[in-house]
Amino acid sequence: MRFAAALVAAGCAMSAASGAAGAQDSIPASLTGAKGDPSRGRAIVTNRQLGLCLLCHSGPFPEEPFQGNLAPDLAGAGKRSTEGQLRLRIADSSRINPATIMPAYHRTDGLTRVAPVWRDKPILTAEQIEDVVAFLTTLKD
Repeated sequence: MRFAAALVAAGCAMSAASGAAGAQDSIPASLTGAKGDPSRGRAIVTNRQLGLCLLCHSGPFPEEPFQGNLAPDLAGAGKRSTEGQLRLRIADSSRINPATIMPAYHRTDGLTRVAPVWRDKPILTAEQIEDVVAFLTTLKD
């Protein structure tokens, strides 16, 4: 877990150091070194106990009632954002917007008001992050 969190920080630092356009807003490399599974990613996105994505987001999930309207619609996420941009937004969106209300799904340091059972534990594993990224990249419409 700590290794993947270090990869998030290192990826952001390397992207920022590269100076490439848009580089500061992404983690280009997989946190696990492998592609995720889109079907597992969809299950995480729609799971109301694990991902909780639909608490704030809506998307192309007609079978899911009561979708959120606080955050961007997930439809077209794979068209609007690169794989690396999606990875950073899920792992730690506060690196893009420090005032975000989106949870840092893979960051464990510098957090406040964390229940003792969750301290030093990411919400999603690196593999789960990659699964969600793989799913969101399929959402082109």
